[in-house]
Amino acid sequence: MKLAIQTVEASGKALHPFWAIVQKEIADQVRSWRFVILLMIILLTCFASLYTALSTIREVASDIETNEAFLFLKIFTISDENATLPPFITFISFLGPILGIGLGFDSISVERNKGTLSRIMAQPIPRDYLINAKFIATLIVVFVFIFSLGLLVMGLGILAIGLPPSWDEFWRILSFLFFSVIYIGFWLNLAILFSIRFKQTATSALASIGIWLFFTLFFSMIVNAIAATQTNTEMIQNISRLNPSYLFSEVTTILLTPSIRTLGPVTMEQAVGAIPSPLPLSQSLLLIWPQFTALVAATVICFGISYVVFMRQEIRA
Repeated sequence: MKLAIQTVEASGKALHPFWAIVQKEIADQVRSWRFVILLMIILLTCFASLYTALSTIREVASDIETNEAFLFLKIFTISDENATLPPFITFISFLGPILGIGLGFDSISVERNKGTLSRIMAQPIPRDYLINAKFIATLIVVFVFIFSLGLLVMGLGILAIGLPPSWDEFWRILSFLFFSVIYIGFWLNLAILFSIRFKQTATSALASIGIWLFFTLFFSMIVNAIAATQTNTEMIQNISRLNPSYLFSEVTTILLTPSIRTLGPVTMEQAVGAIPSPLPLSQSLLLIWPQFTALVAATVICFGISYVVFMRQEIRA
């Protein structure tokens, strides 16, 4: 890290100290065994779900009208009849938070434990350069990884089924990948916050995983318990939307299943006279705009808290 805060020569031009730190953080993340292990786990699981989806599509392809059924999107959403493996979007929803937590839980605590944090802060750079650079660098790594994985799946899908995606399908998939980065960014910010708050790396990791397990497993149990005593469907749905994973599932459902036209219960007035046709992309994006805003707001709030705590934290040699 000692060279990261110095001006670096790149292509004959001086690199700004902030981007020098970002460059160094990206290199550290990509070269770490932790990133390689997470990469292999996500690749293996996603390719397994892709194989299952393609096998299922081949079995039912004769019953699908490809011009109306958004066949290419089924690569990301379909699974086999026995549900041996969940679809691609389920793996992203489940493993995405682990990727964000795995890359961010020791962002600051490891510098503090190694004794390098005080030396970095002794350099003539603003303190917020470090926290900002760590978040930006890790988010760039996540962005490149998710989009590379998504485009790779698209390429394999084209080779397997012999049909390219339509423009609507293509932009829906890119929108899904973009929202996946935002979703993972929330968990990344949460892990960075715990890394700043706790001095021990193990405590930071346990706190991050504990929050993830609560929202993944126990929050739905709480909602089901409330639903057993309440009949207000809209209230139950609003409580469920306090869960980032639920918000992400709504976003992916609307984006990758254009035939779904609403997220709430359908009233009789809405059902009568409705034309059974898929929503255009613009209408799907408009429908999930509140969920997108909520995910971005949660990410910004986490980062804001991390920023304030780090800027006020006393750092001693």
